[in-house]
Amino acid sequence: MSAQRGAAYSAARIASRVAALGKDISREYRGRRLDVVVTLDRAFVFAADLVRQIEAPMVCHFVREEVRDVDHGGHARREVFFGSHPELKGRDVLVVDAVLESGVTQEFLLRRLGEGGPRSIRLAVLLDKTANRRVALEPDYFGFRNASNQVWVGYGLAAANGTGRNLRQLSSGVQAAPRKRSKGRKK
Repeated sequence: MSAQRGAAYSAARIASRVAALGKDISREYRGRRLDVVVTLDRAFVFAADLVRQIEAPMVCHFVREEVRDVDHGGHARREVFFGSHPELKGRDVLVVDAVLESGVTQEFLLRRLGEGGPRSIRLAVLLDKTANRRVALEPDYFGFRNASNQVWVGYGLAAANGTGRNLRQLSSGVQAAPRKRSKGRKK
């Protein structure tokens, strides 16, 4: 992996914060059934640790986003699609994602899930990155809040080359691997 610099959250600090979030969520739902909707791929490690800290009857659902460019009357437009939507009418729903940055994708998912008539719907994220927020969305629960524009790697989050998800700590400022020289160029 390439060199790291910048802020970091240790495995112990993450575990402590996730345990605190689990207690807060357990108090909020006080034994009521909770439907947890986990966004894949980034949130799987955070979600696994978080749900083990929540003391409430629970059902887990998994959704994966797919971003597509769609043609609308000659204008290309990027749209987000999600796989199957669980039946959530009258249920308490907790959406779990790893990072809230622009908020566009999470807002869209919350709206779509809200169309199913849940009793309540809340959002929990590991990292709340406020610098690039494009919508008026705040998480109900968050592990850490920062304004970093840097890429975070570890604890389920991957570097651009797909590595690093298995790291127990979370680090920012991971630099991209150096580019390969183009063919024909000599040192």
